[in-house]
Amino acid sequence: MTVLRSARHLWALLILATGLAGLALPATAANPPAVSERFMVSTANPLATMAARDIILQGGSAVDAAIAAQLVLTLTEPQSSGLGGGAFLLTFDAASGAVASYDGRETAPAAATPDLFLRPDGSVMDWTEAAEGGISVGVPGVLAMLEMAHGEHGRLPWADLFGPAIALAQNGFILSPRLHEVLDWVEGPERFPAFYHQFYALDGTRKPVGTRLTNPALAQTLRVLARDGSDAFYRGAIAEEIVAAVGDTQVNPGAMTLADLAGYQAVRRDPVCTPYRTWTVCGMGPPSSGGIAVAQILGLLERFDMAAVQPGSLEAVHLIAEAERLAYAERDMFVADNDFVAVPLEALLDPAYLAGRSALIDPAASMGIAQPGLAPGDRAAFDDETNLGLSTSHISIVDQEGNAVSMTTSIERGFGSRLMAGGFLLNNELTDFAFEAQVDGLPVANRVEAGKRPRSSMAPTLVLDQDGGVVMAIGTVGGSRIICYVAKTLIARLDWGLDIQAAIELPHFLNRNGTTELEEGTDLVALVPALEAMGHEVTLGTMDTGLAGFFIEGGTITGGADPRREGTALGR
Repeated sequence: MTVLRSARHLWALLILATGLAGLALPATAANPPAVSERFMVSTANPLATMAARDIILQGGSAVDAAIAAQLVLTLTEPQSSGLGGGAFLLTFDAASGAVASYDGRETAPAAATPDLFLRPDGSVMDWTEAAEGGISVGVPGVLAMLEMAHGEHGRLPWADLFGPAIALAQNGFILSPRLHEVLDWVEGPERFPAFYHQFYALDGTRKPVGTRLTNPALAQTLRVLARDGSDAFYRGAIAEEIVAAVGDTQVNPGAMTLADLAGYQAVRRDPVCTPYRTWTVCGMGPPSSGGIAVAQILGLLERFDMAAVQPGSLEAVHLIAEAERLAYAERDMFVADNDFVAVPLEALLDPAYLAGRSALIDPAASMGIAQPGLAPGDRAAFDDETNLGLSTSHISIVDQEGNAVSMTTSIERGFGSRLMAGGFLLNNELTDFAFEAQVDGLPVANRVEAGKRPRSSMAPTLVLDQDGGVVMAIGTVGGSRIICYVAKTLIARLDWGLDIQAAIELPHFLNRNGTTELEEGTDLVALVPALEAMGHEVTLGTMDTGLAGFFIEGGTITGGADPRREGTALGR
């Protein structure tokens, strides 16, 4: 068994100068992947990875292990996900070969209207203003979704999956450097008393690294949910506490009701599965834009011999960035909750249509801002999903029978709304809606509506081989950048043949139909002059991803986890 270290390793400073297209990064990573012939678990937190591994060793399924991991993440990575948020989950059933997807995205309360984020004078709230307090809290969906998936794919009793999280919440865990660091990014934490008392000392400073952090309130909540199931979350004392936290806060009080919680339902949806070379790539459909956009990027690149392109080269960055421009142009225009908006899914993924769009990619020059190729109906205003990675997490698991899970889970920004109920943080996912109901006289597809699920970029992904068996799972954090991170990692493994850990560690580059963004502090910086000469506007920045995945080949499972966070992959 190999445990991946969380420390980040610098790439060697080597540029292969064989013409512009030959400027490249090394194709190897400092960290080896985890290796196993039985099962693999990869998450962004070591305690969650260990909890999931232990569940599998007890005979649990991949879904069982994912549930245990999510419950632990509620406690140990509270800035990123938890019971107060939502998630998308893909499963692969080894017996049937079927891929299923589960939608646990939050919903807008019945009182929500398209002008939810307008001030009394009609002006639009700033994102940071809207994200705080009760107004931004959607009805949490992750627990209902996990219970639904457990009913179809679970092997161990529901209550058994809560044991690791209950023990950690009651007995405590060691506050990590990462959790300590991100607490410093919260402004005015004292405005949220439950959050403040949980994470800050009496003198107002952050609790120090190494503190044994307990959460008795969460331990009690977990005991109730283990005994009574998700019904105890959506009705009764826990639901009452959620409604009180949302409505009684002094910061942007919201209008969520007990009826909103009692009416929540997770949804089993058809996955978005499309061919890519010799594989089938499956992702999440609307209300996530992730599966559609990843599928479009791969389809747009299929006419290029990507296997002959060097990882991290100018050619690689340019071609992938141009494909991303085209995919984001249509994501921003068309994709929203398809229970409310007609998303032209078949048209967007039609191979002939993608071939025509791909012809717009000039290998020698950037196209600049791309336009959507279909005629507009409802229009989705561009929103940047300011969440850049603090507040999402990803779990990839394959169990001993070959059943697999790829699950991305979130509470939106770091520490969500900053409101707590039952020992867990509540999301601010409603800020993933567009803040304006109309743009250029057209209704916005992703506008706020009662009962609607905000658009997401989460992109949990499974890859099947020609025989229909699962060979890969991948996903990450990163707000609207998630799509690009996942697409690049798929190409790195499937086309370039990098091992899963090397594919995860490969420096990031992306384009959301604007600037071409490069991960600062990497050798990609050397490509800036050449990219600009091709017409790219280039920016540099940190890219705080949390990629987690596995790859299966020849009976051997390799696992990878992102060293940009605290990720670990474990097998046996």
